[in-house]
Amino acid sequence: MKVIAIPQLSDNYAYLIIDPATREAGIVDCAEVAPILEAVDREGATLTAILPTHHHFDHVGGNEELLAARPGLTVYGFDDRVPGLTDRVGHGDRVRVGSLEAEVLSIPAHTTGHIAYYFEREHAVFTGDTLFAGGCGRLFEGDAAMMIASLRKLRDLPDDTKVYFGHEYTVKNLDFALTLEPQNRVLRDKRAWAATTTGDGGYTTPTTIASEKDTNPFFRWQSPELRATLAAKFPDLPMEDVAVFAKTRQLKDNF
Repeated sequence: MKVIAIPQLSDNYAYLIIDPATREAGIVDCAEVAPILEAVDREGATLTAILPTHHHFDHVGGNEELLAARPGLTVYGFDDRVPGLTDRVGHGDRVRVGSLEAEVLSIPAHTTGHIAYYFEREHAVFTGDTLFAGGCGRLFEGDAAMMIASLRKLRDLPDDTKVYFGHEYTVKNLDFALTLEPQNRVLRDKRAWAATTTGDGGYTTPTTIASEKDTNPFFRWQSPELRATLAAKFPDLPMEDVAVFAKTRQLKDNF
C-alpha cells in the first residue's frame, strides 16, 4: 500500500491510498479536489473510492466536485450527512480499495458518525479528527466517556500501526501535553522533532500507536504525572478515568 498525504485547506490532510497490485486508489477525506486529482494523475492511478471519516465540511467538502470529475466512485460513510454517500458502513464492516481491505471502526464523540479505516495487513489506520498526533478531537457530538471508548479501540491496535490523522496540529498538541507531563522526556523529544519537521515544511503524519501511548495525553489519562498535575490544580477532581479525561479535554479546549 502506498499512502500519499495531500495538504488541504489551512491544516487538513487528505490521504491517497494506492493499491500497487491494481493501481486502484481511494481518497480519505476530500476537501479540495485539484491537488487530489493531480496526485492521482501523477501516480498513474485509477480513483475508485472516497473514504470519509466524518461529515464535517473540511473532510467532505470536495466530494460532490470529485464525483462530477470522476463519476461512479464508491462513497463510503456512516450516515446521510456524507455528501454523495453510496455505501453505508458501520463498525466491523469491510471496505476495499483494489486488493486492499480495511475494517471500519466506529469511533464516535467528535461526531456521532465518526469512523476510522484500519488496514490490518498493512498496519495502518486513518483516524480523521478522533486521534491526532498528541491530541484528540473536540467533543462536538459526544462526551468524555464516549471518546475514551473510541480511543481505547485505537489504543488497542498493534503498537507499530501507522496513524494517519486529519490535521497538522502536532506542535500545539505537544505544547499542551507538556503542561501536564513536563518531565516526559519522550514527549519533549517528539515536540522538538515536530517543530523542526514542520519548520522545514515537512509533515508529522503518520505517527504510530506506540508513539501516542508515550506522548498523547488523551491516551495517557492514567499517567501518574498527568494525574498529579491535575490534582495539584484541581484538588476536588475525582481521580477516575472519565473525570481525568474530561478535565484534560476541557483544558485543551481553552489552551
